[in-house]
Amino acid sequence: MLDSFWFNVEYGINHVLDINAYDHVLFLIVLTIPYLFKDWKRVLLLVTMFTLGHTLSLVLAAYGVVHVNASLVEFLIPITIMVVALFNVFTAGKGAQKEKVGVLFLSTLFFGLIHGLGFAREFRMLLGDSDNKLVMLLEFALGIELAQVIIVFIVLFLGFVAQTIFRFSKRDWIMVISAIVVGLVIPMILNSDFLA
Repeated sequence: MLDSFWFNVEYGINHVLDINAYDHVLFLIVLTIPYLFKDWKRVLLLVTMFTLGHTLSLVLAAYGVVHVNASLVEFLIPITIMVVALFNVFTAGKGAQKEKVGVLFLSTLFFGLIHGLGFAREFRMLLGDSDNKLVMLLEFALGIELAQVIIVFIVLFLGFVAQTIFRFSKRDWIMVISAIVVGLVIPMILNSDFLA
């Protein structure tokens, strides 16, 4: 029992930290860079919204409620990253991330849904005809959340170092990292099977 628990949690962690599927990490980077350690509650809430969306779409896919075009989802994932990165670029230094729980949180939930759909087929194979799909999903979601908290901590720490030790302005930090991420996702969008 404990073996399968750790397997599913580890699977969730590896899903996020997989170097070959770094889209998840890129999304977390652009989601986190506008914030500092003192904003940890807001960041945790954002990350949890993402996990919630991700888990919800996996539940719907696991129980056969939704079936989606894989190439469309693979195209939409880098689009979601691009949208958040561009949002950062256009709002850097304007305090848009401090606004009430609204557009950013709803879009994060929506992006979580899309990212979850991108993983649904592989996850269905993992589930097979298991009787306790929901338990496996929750264990997997726990792994995702743990990995995301690790990444968020690293991004916040790097932001702290860049802004206090290297004296980057917050605006420059957000602009530079968002621009790098945009540069990384453009090829993902252009090489998508959906556009082929």
